[in-house]
Amino acid sequence: QVQLVESGGGLVQPGGSLRLSCAASRNISSIYAMGWYRQAPGKQRELVAQITSTTNYANSVKGRFTISRDNAKNTMYLQMNSLKPEDTAVYYCFASELLVRYWGQGTQVTVSS
Repeated sequence: QVQLVESGGGLVQPGGSLRLSCAASRNISSIYAMGWYRQAPGKQRELVAQITSTTNYANSVKGRFTISRDNAKNTMYLQMNSLKPEDTAVYYCFASELLVRYWGQGTQVTVSS
């Protein structure tokens, strides 16, 4: 089992940047897949980015967002640049291990002038 805690969300102007962090309660080096989903009001949850041995991104964030992980710090990151109002959502991190998916509680990102 692993507990995940997101941080780094907030209010930012269009064109700005934020870095989200997802801190795990134990060593993550054995966890194959980690990533980020987001859910905007009235919309379905969508996969934003995932990191395994490679990285994958939603088309809507390619070139603007970068996912990374630091196994030594048991933390995953999502660097978000050139933010747009449509990026406004609650962002959730996840970790998949042995067919079980663990979730964080979510962090709000609001992009508005």
